[in-house]
Amino acid sequence: MSRLLPVASAAQARRYARDLIHQYPGLFRATISLHVAAALAGLAGPRLLGELVQGVHDRVPMSELDLLALAIGGFVLVQTMLIRFAHLASARLGERVLTRLREEFVGRVLALPLSTVEAAGSGDLLTRTTRDVDALSKCVRFAVPETLIALITLGLVVGALLLVSPIFAAPLLIGVPIMAVGTRWYLRHAPRGYLRQNAAYSDVTEGLTETVESARTVEALGRQRQRVDRTDVDLRRSWRAERYTLRLRTVWWPVIEISYVVPMVLTLLTGGWLYLHDLVTLGALTAAVIYVQQLVDPLDRLVGWLDELEVGAAALARLLGVTAGPPPAVTDVAEPVGNRIEVRDVRFAYAPGREVLHGVDLVLEPGERLAVVGVSGAGKSTLGRLLAGVHRPTSGSITVGGVPLGALPPDRLRAEVALVTQEHHVFIGTLRDNVAMVRPGAQEGEIRAALTAVQALAWVDELPDGLDTMVGSGGVPLTPAQAQQVALARLVIADPHTLVLDEATAMLDPRAARDLERSLAAVVSGRTVVAIAHRLFAAHDADRVAVMAAGRIVELGSHDELVAAGGAYAALWDSWQGGGGAMKKARPEGAPFP
Repeated sequence: MSRLLPVASAAQARRYARDLIHQYPGLFRATISLHVAAALAGLAGPRLLGELVQGVHDRVPMSELDLLALAIGGFVLVQTMLIRFAHLASARLGERVLTRLREEFVGRVLALPLSTVEAAGSGDLLTRTTRDVDALSKCVRFAVPETLIALITLGLVVGALLLVSPIFAAPLLIGVPIMAVGTRWYLRHAPRGYLRQNAAYSDVTEGLTETVESARTVEALGRQRQRVDRTDVDLRRSWRAERYTLRLRTVWWPVIEISYVVPMVLTLLTGGWLYLHDLVTLGALTAAVIYVQQLVDPLDRLVGWLDELEVGAAALARLLGVTAGPPPAVTDVAEPVGNRIEVRDVRFAYAPGREVLHGVDLVLEPGERLAVVGVSGAGKSTLGRLLAGVHRPTSGSITVGGVPLGALPPDRLRAEVALVTQEHHVFIGTLRDNVAMVRPGAQEGEIRAALTAVQALAWVDELPDGLDTMVGSGGVPLTPAQAQQVALARLVIADPHTLVLDEATAMLDPRAARDLERSLAAVVSGRTVVAIAHRLFAAHDADRVAVMAAGRIVELGSHDELVAAGGAYAALWDSWQGGGGAMKKARPEGAPFP
């Protein structure tokens, strides 16, 4: 199972939320002021209604009763208008906060090292970018303002009830402890429950994603039952996690219901007894009963949205946990002097205690063509990914121009070294944007020159809208070879001085591979090239060959030197020549490296 990304602590989430709100102090104060004004306007109605009832009881003139009725209507109208503006202000504040949070989250995700993403798997990150973002969106848009309104209204209604008569606040002394104990119990258990629920859902997403992506392999190996069993296990775990949070709610909600039903009943009983003994007026009793009744709505809202707040808090903790801290600040990094790459005593382990590279030393001179060969599992691709900066060494160093490769920011790193594999992606958008995404300011002439270099301009000009044709999901489909040419055109725009090639054409049919190798030749011309050579014709054309075995470079030299030495490379070459004749013939005579 993949290792899940970390989760921020509750304190970190609260601090981040507080800092985020403080970025909009004016709008936040205006929102609070409008809600307070709306709540105050709502408090006038019960008091005036009590006076109206008392006036009817005392048989005051009808003109005074009419004025009281008009005043009640006026306050209702004012409250309605204030509520409208308060909700608009809340929505505006929520959208700005949510926009900032989403932008920062995207920045955090893009700043993640690729090795971290690969270790976590796609399911967890996919769940955080969809389910958790949606949950937080609902929380920011609705739960936060509704909870804020409920708290403000509760405080003001209790204050108004005390002004009517402190006696009427006595029943609250029974309901408040019930509510406090129940809520404290819920808040102690809910955060852990919702984090476990979201993590379990991540496992479900991860399993389903793996099954869909490897459907053909699953079918070919007859592992359908195993994948179904894996999904069943994940779903049971998710069901248990959701059942736990549901149990919390089924205990907490009835407790809250009791906590505000009991005060209402006691207020009616005690108020009636006090009125019968002439200790309170009918108007005061009416106002007090309405105020207690008014407590029900904000309490209902508080109960209903507090649960969403817990879900949102768990989602925020997971989103913040994508990186251990804030997005890395851009710091001054020493400028590389030259393009020389040095690998010194590099060791690497995907998991602690399980090294796959052991003390690798290598020097790449500018413009050199190096082929890395060896049997499967020797560590070739791992070394290539380290040279491209995808992974960082467990120990040792890799420098470019005297500067540690890992110290370079991602955009600068890709201007130095780029990894080219058979994996490629066409993003949703225009073909122009797909090519220029590595340097958005690239001019049309540069884009067309890059496409010309990889021999792609002819078919691009035949597209319905040329460079402005929509491609990617829902757009004009590109063949695998065309998609790879787009990826190579990006490299021409990025202009790195070193390329690490991990069988960029291995997954294409022979004819497409031959055409694409000619495109690739234009890209590698004049650059330092490291080719992870699974087919030895690349090694034959290289300046030097590095032979890897068990995570070490065991031989290093030119093709002719290594063949003459009669070592591991000579054995590989003899084996390839004897059993790979057909593959060798498939390569055009004099085809360019790699």
